[in-house]
Amino acid sequence: MDLVTDLWTRIALVAPPLPLPWLLASVAAGLVAVLVPGVWRTVRHAVTVVHEGGHGLAAVLTGRRLSGIRLHSDTSGLTVSSGPRTGPGMVVTLLAGYTAPALASLAAAWLLSAGYSAGLLWALLLLLALMLVQIRNWFGLWVVLVGVALVVGVTFAATPPWQSAFGVALTAVLGFGALRACLELQRSRRRSRTTGSDADQLAALTRVPGVVWVGVFVLVSLACLGGSAALLFPQTLELARSFG
Repeated sequence: MDLVTDLWTRIALVAPPLPLPWLLASVAAGLVAVLVPGVWRTVRHAVTVVHEGGHGLAAVLTGRRLSGIRLHSDTSGLTVSSGPRTGPGMVVTLLAGYTAPALASLAAAWLLSAGYSAGLLWALLLLLALMLVQIRNWFGLWVVLVGVALVVGVTFAATPPWQSAFGVALTAVLGFGALRACLELQRSRRRSRTTGSDADQLAALTRVPGVVWVGVFVLVSLACLGGSAALLFPQTLELARSFG
């Protein structure tokens, strides 16, 4: 019981708000990681993990059978599920991929705005553990284990301010990374004209053009970025309201 109580105390710990310079620096670090090509290729694996996790979660919630997830060294991934090849379940499963990182960033911003940086880290560990049992290739296993090691290190070795800073930087990576991934998707569709992307599969299922689905992904990413900014910088929102 003491162990459970101590664990819950860690999870429910409320950290003080980050000073504005720390907050700005953390967001800037996440944005730079997404904008710098060499760094982006590394951190994009985190976006891919959430992307494929979104597919997997949506598949389970819509009654499909999740067969496994693969992560590749070129930062692509593949989630395999069985069930009807058409219908709402398949549409939701496909729609969940590119929207998952943006929605995850918004959820992380909400936890951080309430001071639950430690809770965010434990939530990440739980999600990575669930992801781990679905991985079906060695590179994917390596990526998830590195993620687990990083989050465990921050959870147990970092002080609350640094935990919050890490959480904000990760939130920025997922938020800005989700938007960049959507834009890269459209560039890839224009260059190769393949029909295997999530947007093109949605187009085949719904008869709505793939570019419209890419637009949906972009709009969700922008909306989540705006929501995250409002949560992390409430003083800016109040200032905007006063001018409005």
